[in-house]
Amino acid sequence: MKIGIVGGTGGMGEGFALRWCAKHDVIVGSREAQKAKEAAANYMAAAKQAYPSMAGSIAGDDNISLAKDCDVLILSIPYEFIDDTCGKLAGNTRSDCIVVSPIVPMTRNDNGFAYIPLEDKGKKPAAELVAERMAPRSRVVSAFHTISEVKLKNTALSLDADTFICGDDAAVVARLSELVSEISGLRPVYLGPLALTYQAEVLTPMLLNAARRNKMKNPGVKLTT
Repeated sequence: MKIGIVGGTGGMGEGFALRWCAKHDVIVGSREAQKAKEAAANYMAAAKQAYPSMAGSIAGDDNISLAKDCDVLILSIPYEFIDDTCGKLAGNTRSDCIVVSPIVPMTRNDNGFAYIPLEDKGKKPAAELVAERMAPRSRVVSAFHTISEVKLKNTALSLDADTFICGDDAAVVARLSELVSEISGLRPVYLGPLALTYQAEVLTPMLLNAARRNKMKNPGVKLTT
């Protein structure tokens, strides 16, 4: 499988690349191709130390070019970049490419971290905006909102956490769930259709507020029964 990570030179992008390159070909992206290639070379060096044998690889390219032949596209970008980035990507992705939004519309005020659509009724959940700009909606899923990038980058560590997935197409959700399950200790939990993505996205500011006030490092979410 070929996995593209738009904005892949950040911490989450590095973590995804290191976790999935053992089995898949990963392309990390940046607005500047050279920056992406340099990051990919560093990630690949770390991956070779982490895995005695690899079936996959890590390469780098600019954000738009990498999307042209991907099976899965992770949008590791800020909320405010959705319009511009997705507008450029829309005509450069295959119609069957799964588009994943881990994006959280979040700000910080005097009370702590806040979810923007609750503060500003004119704003929409991130995955809803992505779906509007990268039709068909059925290929868009949201996930990974409560994953620590510090833990994700440490390939020797089991995450021991859940991630909530929202999506409208059962087959798309199933394919992403398989990828999620390849990350050690990470369990996919289906939350419901994409219309419920706000319930997953709002967990990020909640976790950050709890962590800051209770001096917790890199917390996650795990459901128990």
